[in-house]
Amino acid sequence: MDEIPEFPRQVLEALRQPLEDHRITISRAAGSLTFPAEFILMAAQNPCPCGFLGDKKRVCSCMPGQISKYQRRISGPLLDRIDIYLEVPAVEVDKLSGDYNSESSEEVRKRVTNARKIQGKRYKGRVLTNSQIGADDIKKYCEVSEEGMNLLKMAISSLNLSARGYTRVLKLSRTIADLAGSENILTEHLAEALQYRSREETH
Repeated sequence: MDEIPEFPRQVLEALRQPLEDHRITISRAAGSLTFPAEFILMAAQNPCPCGFLGDKKRVCSCMPGQISKYQRRISGPLLDRIDIYLEVPAVEVDKLSGDYNSESSEEVRKRVTNARKIQGKRYKGRVLTNSQIGADDIKKYCEVSEEGMNLLKMAISSLNLSARGYTRVLKLSRTIADLAGSENILTEHLAEALQYRSREETH
């Protein structure tokens, strides 16, 4: 979904059930039907109405109230159901053709494939990915150290994590650990997962 704040509020709020339960119920006068709705939501938005908030070269022309109103179009409950928030700054033209020392697509594909194999073996076909696990599996497979738990406790306070947000951080940490080939969730995996939950709002 591109420019997600521009979608009607009722459309966005209708995403909450399928994002949480992986199914959607359609109700009509004659009755209701429930359908499977397993999907990955990818959404993008500008930082403000004019799009230049935080830009190093262009000045944002929006008033603080306009920025706050724009950012609040995505409700807290909907944001709580999104695992990763990423700020993507504008890329300078001279860097578009630059040579970066980063993983190739082939290397990334191998890591992802291996992580999926790890998850398939772990859950034995009951579920496919970490994102689908329930409370019992979270307790069993998402154990963290005392240091990691202390980090989580600080994050709950500083990021105002809900119970839903807390479990999503644990699941994401498990995936980051799998991608790194680590049997255990390390503090560094938790820290990375937590940085993806941070979403600044300008008032």
